[in-house]
Amino acid sequence: MGKIAVVTDSNSGITQEQAREYGINVLPMPFFINGETFFEDIDLTQEQFYEKLEGNAEISTSMPAVGSVTDLWDKLLEEYDEIVHIPMSSGLSSSCETAMMLSQDYDGKVQVVNNQRISVTQKQSVMDAAVLAEQGKSAAEIKNYLEETKYDSSIYIMVDTLAYLKKGGRITPAAAALGTLLKLKPVLQIQGEKLDAFAKARTVKQAKNIMIEAVKNDFSKRFKDETGENMHLYIAYTKDRETAMEFKAQVQEAFPQAEVTTVDPLSLSVACHIGPGALAVACAKKLS
Repeated sequence: MGKIAVVTDSNSGITQEQAREYGINVLPMPFFINGETFFEDIDLTQEQFYEKLEGNAEISTSMPAVGSVTDLWDKLLEEYDEIVHIPMSSGLSSSCETAMMLSQDYDGKVQVVNNQRISVTQKQSVMDAAVLAEQGKSAAEIKNYLEETKYDSSIYIMVDTLAYLKKGGRITPAAAALGTLLKLKPVLQIQGEKLDAFAKARTVKQAKNIMIEAVKNDFSKRFKDETGENMHLYIAYTKDRETAMEFKAQVQEAFPQAEVTTVDPLSLSVACHIGPGALAVACAKKLS
């Protein structure tokens, strides 16, 4: 049985401290803020990020440098036989495509997983990979499983302000102005490759109910699991943890047989497009 290393990036929401605890490796994502380079969870905390975001700093994201990726792989292969590398969705970043290209020089020892996930659902893929590695699966077997089950997850996000979607060019200035005037709370969806519009709500309460109903619908129609017994449930948020904890209680009440396992911040690469005050509920099928 070969020794398998699991690698991901900080888009998974896994902190460096958690990575050490879980026995995995997390590449920090670079951010360019007013011309300076920062690395998530290395010299850029969640608090610092929101301070800069709300201060109208110019923020853009990038993928890890090629050298950072291959240096980590080379170091790990001194100790491990194979690597499973789980980057963020290829539909949201070119880092997955780049990693796949780099892995071609590693004679099959590095398996790059394109399982179309980000944030809390990407984190679940990483945790599943670690369990499968412990069970003795090869890197190729783990990659195949994660790619076969890649669409067995959903994220629904309520956006508190349209300002950041407008700034990122994801909605037009006119739509943002109208939405702000009507005090809309858009609900977005990440299912697969893209961040898409899902519904429009007039209040936070209505947005929460829309998200809960969307998950109920997924449980019954997509996953054929009415109660959610075989599903993971998560709450995610940007900046406001207290409101997220209140939402957790509401979601847990709606799904008494499916435990809400985590309340995590959304990864900063998502947060920079949607801003503070966002709330999300996510789900993913349990490891079969």
